Amino acid sequence: MTGLTKVYGAGDTAVRALDGVSVTFGQGRFTAIMGPSGSGKSTLMHCAAGLDTVTGGSVLLNDQDLTKLSDTALTRLRRTRIGFVFQSFNLLPTLTAKQNILLPLELAGAKPDPRWMTTVIDTLGLADRLGHVPSQLSGGQQQRVACARAMLPRPDVIFADEPTGNLDSRTGHELLEFLRRSVRELGQTIVMVTHDPHAAAYADRVVLLADGRIVDDIENPTADAVLGRLRTLGV
Repeated sequence: MTGLTKVYGAGDTAVRALDGVSVTFGQGRFTAIMGPSGSGKSTLMHCAAGLDTVTGGSVLLNDQDLTKLSDTALTRLRRTRIGFVFQSFNLLPTLTAKQNILLPLELAGAKPDPRWMTTVIDTLGLADRLGHVPSQLSGGQQQRVACARAMLPRPDVIFADEPTGNLDSRTGHELLEFLRRSVRELGQTIVMVTHDPHAAAYADRVVLLADGRIVDDIENPTADAVLGRLRTLGV
């Protein structure tokens, strides 16, 4: 994305959530976005994922500018080329795990690759949970279903918004390990918003925001390095 600007409101009440942000998220890499509350990290992710409109600048997914697409075209693109994992899981309660996993492809009128589906389900340890509805699954199992749903269409990128926020520490660790493996072993591209330096340490890179601008870019982050930098930002 280049020169990304997002302004909410107008006149004296206008809030500039993003102020000319230019950043590239590398293919086959795991990037974490961090920053103080109100820094613009969630806004950046939502604009990058086509979930929110931009005030200025461009958002390129490979060579396609999301800011130029109609709502219909953007909806189609999100179903197959962009995956989402949210803190609240966002599973449909009346559908089984398998039906939830297949839903984006069905909405797009596409069929899954059986071998890829087996790989994703086996990697996530969901083979014996496919017939269960969300209320019959633990929080960690629900989040794994959400990950499988995001990965099944083989999207260009998966955006994860605080994916461990509703999980206990052990289950959160397992999920982050899976995200890490999906990048290393399956070639997935992941962009994750998090407030947790320990979660960010699973990433290849941490992009730090403050006041709607990128203020640091840390390669091969450690929790201590990220925490130290956040402290200089007053977090």
